[in-house]
Amino acid sequence: MRLDKLVQATVAALEDIKGRDIEVLDVRKMTSLFDKIVIVTADSGRQGKALANSVQEKLKALGARVYGVEGEQVGEWILVDLGAVVVHIMQPAIRQYYNLEELWSAPTRRPRRRTSSDSAA
Repeated sequence: MRLDKLVQATVAALEDIKGRDIEVLDVRKMTSLFDKIVIVTADSGRQGKALANSVQEKLKALGARVYGVEGEQVGEWILVDLGAVVVHIMQPAIRQYYNLEELWSAPTRRPRRRTSSDSAA
């Protein structure tokens, strides 16, 4: 399955179960392990499990492979591995604490600090 279709189907499956604040991050320049990360907020453990199930069912129905699922027992942070796409289903406090959007965002260039030798020239 093409990457864009995999992402579209994943987002649609999350929207069907009312996942909030869905973010899709392109991380190809930062890792070779996967291409995209999808992050979504679930309001409860029950909704998190429902979101994970929705993603698995819809993607399997389209012929995609689900490589693994972690965290379903507790439901605070569920990871669904679709190979090129990794889905993070997180409750609000967990999402805020780990702030994956910032962690996986493209690094920004920091301005060079001026030193005393700069001003002497």
